[in-house]
Amino acid sequence: MAKVPYISRDDMNSSEQNIYDKISSSRGSVQNVFSALLNNPPATEAVTNLGEYIRYKSTLNPATREIAILVTAKQLNNHYEWSQHEPVAKSVGVSDDIIQYILGKDNPNKMDTKESIFIEAAKELVTSSRLKQKTFDTLMKSLGMKSTMDFIVTVGYYTMLDKIISVLDVDFDNWMTKNQKFN
Repeated sequence: MAKVPYISRDDMNSSEQNIYDKISSSRGSVQNVFSALLNNPPATEAVTNLGEYIRYKSTLNPATREIAILVTAKQLNNHYEWSQHEPVAKSVGVSDDIIQYILGKDNPNKMDTKESIFIEAAKELVTSSRLKQKTFDTLMKSLGMKSTMDFIVTVGYYTMLDKIISVLDVDFDNWMTKNQKFN
């Protein structure tokens, strides 16, 4: 059970309902993470604006973005974001093999695919808040400057969401299902 109330549109001042409406319009609904965050509407607006950039305007191709998100969720043990993004990842072409690799607890071998740099970079960013020079150079060569910046911002954003979800004990939305292989 969440530590704060989930805020509905009717709970908000009329002057701030546009924030709720924008979230609902761009995402199709207002999910629990944002309903909890709506206890501070201006903060919610700032957070969701960045999320909309990442999801809809970023220079990253969708599969790369979703790999970064899944790795971040897995590294932070965030079932909520994993459950949100595993279906999205599949819909944008992330293979089951890559998803299973990300789910692996102790993968003895490094994945030898073009996606391995994204997996490694996201792991390094989450675990150390840094990138090894070799990882950074490979990421830059693979993505270019703008997309490398978008990759770093994406991992940072989903790390921030993890803190919000974890601290507030945000519940799964009704439509979400937990991946039993996640643990």
